[in-house]
Amino acid sequence: MSGFALLVGRDLRIALRRRGDALNVVVFFVVASSLFALGVGPEPKLLAAMGAGVVWVAALLAAMLSLPRMFAADFADGTLEQLLVAPRPLLGVVAAKISSHWLMTGLPLTLIAPLLGLQYHLPASALGTLLVSLVIGTPVLSMLGAAGAALTLGARGGGVLLGLLLLPLYVPVLVFGAGAVIAVQNGLDPGAHLSLLGAFLAVSSVVGPLAAMAALRIALD
Repeated sequence: MSGFALLVGRDLRIALRRRGDALNVVVFFVVASSLFALGVGPEPKLLAAMGAGVVWVAALLAAMLSLPRMFAADFADGTLEQLLVAPRPLLGVVAAKISSHWLMTGLPLTLIAPLLGLQYHLPASALGTLLVSLVIGTPVLSMLGAAGAALTLGARGGGVLLGLLLLPLYVPVLVFGAGAVIAVQNGLDPGAHLSLLGAFLAVSSVVGPLAAMAALRIALD
């Protein structure tokens, strides 16, 4: 656990020195969400109907922007290879990378999302559900994204390939995350959607790190 905390702290310090990278993700999220609202017009019912989907799509794309950098810098300077041969489990290294990515991308997006939901005239109950769905869903994006980032590490055109790999896996998260908010707007119980999101979180917490570990070993061989 001490090694895990040190790695997370190191990644966060590096990210704070490169504030522009983290800021670009947040700015993209805010701008993309706002442009939809400006393009559709001021009709409250139309905005409310599309708000959950727009915010979730913008959050998903914003999270993907930072995925290529999850392992790239450490791979380029040889740090990743040293971490691989160090006397600590590779699973802890991958978990630290995933946690750092979520803290720098998923958490800010989750906190900002309810404010963006206000411009879509979402009621308070829907805003609360949006927040809960992102709390559950954004870690899934980071975990599955770690596997994709590791698989495309060092590949030419890795960003395009990363999108092709991850978007099909992200679709269920998007559907059930936005569906939970829409259910509340329609007066229904969002429990089923949130439960399925929780199931995706449980599965991805196992599959994502293990797949990332295997891909990193292949990339560094």
